Amino acid sequence: MAQLTCTDLTLGYEGTVVTEHLSFTVNAGEYWYIVGENGSGKSTLVKALLHLKAPMSGTIETGDGLASDEIGYLPQQTAVQRDFPASVQEIVRSGCLNRRGFRPFYNKREKQLAMDNMARLGITSIAKRSFQELSGGQQQRVLLARALCATQKMLLLDEPVTGLDPKAQTELYELIERLNREDGVTILMISHDMEAASRYASHILHISKTPLFAGTIADYRRSKIGKTYLEERTDTDGNI
Repeated sequence: MAQLTCTDLTLGYEGTVVTEHLSFTVNAGEYWYIVGENGSGKSTLVKALLHLKAPMSGTIETGDGLASDEIGYLPQQTAVQRDFPASVQEIVRSGCLNRRGFRPFYNKREKQLAMDNMARLGITSIAKRSFQELSGGQQQRVLLARALCATQKMLLLDEPVTGLDPKAQTELYELIERLNREDGVTILMISHDMEAASRYASHILHISKTPLFAGTIADYRRSKIGKTYLEERTDTDGNI
């Protein structure tokens, strides 16, 4: 069933359109890669999906039990985030803030949810450590656990492996794939890594000023834009 349906979206800022006529449907358990050149509207789409910025026109609807505020988000890391002076446990628990509401403390259920997600991501042993002392790969696991405290249904990930060494990139990709395959978490990932998209994605959304493709990875490989984009990435990166 459809968890997310976007219909004829026009997205932009300060009156400038960055992409228009954007329509796609995401079903439960799918793994979507969102690709496109810089400035194509990927970041603006993220803001719209998180209800941080309204689309200029069109509709965004959730279904299949997914509430509009139940999309867990893992943003691109910044220097400020990397140096955040809090413990792993505190950061993971902060994913429960929407559940907590106006209560001043986390309840037993929320604390257990944070512990469960730390266990899922293999970071229980570092729960008391300061976030700023961790490696880049460990920090991303912490932020992913935080996102899972916000939702067990859909994760929106913005270039999650940027800045990580190859080993940490592979480990994070495999962890995300396992959450999708074993736990049924729907994944939407913004990325330029077409090698990873070819390996893990079930679907591709390729956007530009107008939508270029929305469908399965198999159909994308056969499409004109898919063949062109994959060939360009091969020429650039030499690893597809």
